[in-house]
Amino acid sequence: MPSSASSLLFPSSSNPLSPYGWDAGWDAEFAPYAQQGLVPGRVVRVDRGQCDVVTPDGTVRVDTEFVVPRDPMKVVCTGDWVAVDPEGGDPRYARAVLPRRTAFVRSTSSKRSEGQVLATNIDHIVICVSLAVDLDLGRLERFIALAWSSTGGEALLHKSADAWESGAQPVVVLTKADLVPDPVTRGHLVADVESAAPGVPVLPVSATEGEGTEVLAAVVAGGTSVLLGQSGAGKSTLANALLGADVMTVQAARDVDGKGRHTTTTRNLLVLPGGGVLIDTPGLRGVGLWDAESGVGQVFAEIEKLAADCRFQDCAHEAEPGCAVLAALDDGALSERRLHSYRKLLRENRRIVAKTDARMRSELRREWRVKQAQGRAAMEAKRGRRH
Repeated sequence: MPSSASSLLFPSSSNPLSPYGWDAGWDAEFAPYAQQGLVPGRVVRVDRGQCDVVTPDGTVRVDTEFVVPRDPMKVVCTGDWVAVDPEGGDPRYARAVLPRRTAFVRSTSSKRSEGQVLATNIDHIVICVSLAVDLDLGRLERFIALAWSSTGGEALLHKSADAWESGAQPVVVLTKADLVPDPVTRGHLVADVESAAPGVPVLPVSATEGEGTEVLAAVVAGGTSVLLGQSGAGKSTLANALLGADVMTVQAARDVDGKGRHTTTTRNLLVLPGGGVLIDTPGLRGVGLWDAESGVGQVFAEIEKLAADCRFQDCAHEAEPGCAVLAALDDGALSERRLHSYRKLLRENRRIVAKTDARMRSELRREWRVKQAQGRAAMEAKRGRRH
């Protein structure tokens, strides 16, 4: 990490961990470990079985050998609060991970049923979308569905009656806004994104010109935020703008397609000068859903509302009579793209759930047999008409 980051890791405060999010709740969670003489700390970086942990005495290198679980969802991650050995041990070990309040989780690219935790104990999920390339609204809807559904599973936060289930508020940042100077064109792009992310703040930002960065800094102040997006989306440039220093290395995106290389290779946690904590992450090539049915329902709330008026409760919105969703599609109230994306994400999520849910596997097999029978019947009818 560049030398300019070192000062960010040692902010002056009466409680050295307060700038990193330490509060009365974490103090209560840590009480049993304090009685054992252990020291609290927050993971700022993980690297090959070891991690950097900021403690009241500074940042130390800690071995995670004693907190390696069988469940990959519970491995130590950037943002975790841990109980570590006091000074004097060599090496020092992380002895326990405190229960997570929130987490952003995606499915791995493997065929096995595994999730990957990208960041924990977060309050804001900042989804970076570059205006230097064509908008991929389907991918954005996928991100938002995950943001809605991702939880720590142990201490779920509910900030208000309409709070996101994960306890983390998603925010869409349209980076490189200076490349779209025309206000009309930019307005159309913002409207398209807002339609794909209902209820989510959408902020056009130019980190190089300083446009919108103050508004975003105010949004993320006072909590922990994670930057997510594809390589080349401008996450590291945005992080530097929020940090007020060139902490993260930046590389230019390719002119031919606007894509970037993996400038950031690890997830790093840094304190923001205006308050709050920022986790920068490597660019994500794939964003697989992970138990995100509730998230898909939230992102496509207008379709779920229409579905309530369908004639049949188990309507698949494909060819059933009395389908309110298809009626809205016919009269133009619902776009074909939105319905296609909704179906696609629901199918993918059901396949993920079926890997561990026997009932879901049985249901999918039954539906497949029904479709096969319908296909055979259609072929028989076609042959009959020929004869």
